[in-house]
Amino acid sequence: MMYFDYAATCPIDDEALEAYVQASKEYYANSHSLHDEGTKAGNLLEHCRTELATVLGVEMKGVYFTSGGTESNEIALHALVEAGEGRHLVISEAEHSSVYNVASKLQSEGYDVSWVPVSSKGEVDMARLQEEIRKDTVLVSVQHVNSDIGTIQPLREISQLCRKENVLFHSDCVQSFGKLDIKEVSPFVDSLSISSHKVYGPKGVGAVYIRPDLPFAPRIPGGTHEGGVRAGTVNVPGIAAFIVAAGKMVHRLQENQQRILLLKEKFFRRIELSRNGWSLVGDSKVNTIPIIGLCVHDFEGQWLMLEGNRKGYGFSTGSACQSRSEGTSTTLHAMGITKEQARTFIRISFRHDQQEADILKFSGWLSNMIAEKST
Repeated sequence: MMYFDYAATCPIDDEALEAYVQASKEYYANSHSLHDEGTKAGNLLEHCRTELATVLGVEMKGVYFTSGGTESNEIALHALVEAGEGRHLVISEAEHSSVYNVASKLQSEGYDVSWVPVSSKGEVDMARLQEEIRKDTVLVSVQHVNSDIGTIQPLREISQLCRKENVLFHSDCVQSFGKLDIKEVSPFVDSLSISSHKVYGPKGVGAVYIRPDLPFAPRIPGGTHEGGVRAGTVNVPGIAAFIVAAGKMVHRLQENQQRILLLKEKFFRRIELSRNGWSLVGDSKVNTIPIIGLCVHDFEGQWLMLEGNRKGYGFSTGSACQSRSEGTSTTLHAMGITKEQARTFIRISFRHDQQEADILKFSGWLSNMIAEKST
């Protein structure tokens, strides 16, 4: 199958897999055990923490390894709520479900939550965001890159607003890490989250950065691992593999970005032949994020996905984590797109080293499907 769903998950990189196997054999001890094998595993863990802090451009003591992006978001939001003052949250309506669910839970516990829509391009409404910030606002959460349409949010501008109003700022960077230079935004957030399997590392591993000078207590007291921020034996082999995969993506960032732009150009040039049969959702056509969101007119997105699967093309109808109860994307809802239009949505996401021939075959198939429907 030609796979075009890399925004959902990626296969593990060969070198990352080798690192996982080696670490599983040679660094198998509990990283908190006091014997030599435990010290050995602990040293590897701290080396990985240092490496990750370097590529993120943050202080090492603020980096905590987790089970993935969802847990990272949960830890960050609870930490910022506890560290700050006030009981009001401002959340983008297009956030990942893990952020949405934590905010909704806090709302049920007595916090007030304001939900900010996004524009027709998928960008957060800055005027509305500024309007929603109050004296009792404790935090703002806006993702860096949207997982459905690939829109890049203006984190620096949002940070300036938050700092002016003395409000803490969290950003979900799961879809941007390895695709954009996180060092350019990490100084402007109080916390951020990333995930391993989005950068060709193993599943079940992630990390959260929380500004070290923020005072907060772990949600579950008594933990000894990861500075007490989370409980449970640390997955040292998985973390080692994550760092290898992430390091490769960051090291080759500019090369990969140029490749993504080329592949996007090939894709859009081919489907432009059926221009009246689809519309781009968001503004990802010319950015370096390998995500394309389309509304394909006169097609049910799910039917088109299944037909593509039958023909050997794997793509999606958006992030499974982001679906609303009626099956439509929270992102599209936040953009004001109707349910009828949202049902025609598909998401295409590819990798930097994907073959041009695959892009051309897939875009050709999609273009032909649209052309046949319109005749």
